[in-house]
Amino acid sequence: MTSVVRPQDPTAPLPFFVYGTLRPGEVNHDLFLRGRTVAEEPATLPDAALYDGPGYPFAVDGPGSTVVGELVTAAPGAYGELLAALDRLEEYGGPGRPGNVYDRIAREALRPDGTPVLAWVYLASPLLARDLRESGTEIPGGDWLKRI
Repeated sequence: MTSVVRPQDPTAPLPFFVYGTLRPGEVNHDLFLRGRTVAEEPATLPDAALYDGPGYPFAVDGPGSTVVGELVTAAPGAYGELLAALDRLEEYGGPGRPGNVYDRIAREALRPDGTPVLAWVYLASPLLARDLRESGTEIPGGDWLKRI
């Protein structure tokens, strides 16, 4: 299983791995990312599975599975604002908070050439992840854009 890396600083300026409504062409991409990024490139998140949610997906730890998405690098000077906006969107209030819908975790994503990149990724909170594994609908192939 891919190891989780916890930077000392929860605001460390890492790129973001996005896999759902923040991907290009999806509703939240223009609302949250347009004008705030310098790079968006294809990537995958190994050892994670993707589940269908109420209009948006949830990624959970899933040994042997892969989630498809993009690595997003914030524009200079936009990182703090983007981090705060994405934390609000993903209903993430800080490490281990019981009200979190997602937890923001540092994990290695892979570029198409296999190069690992440490990035922030929002995974379903532990209780939600448990429920999804037990009774959720997994998206085959781990690609939100190909779910239909």
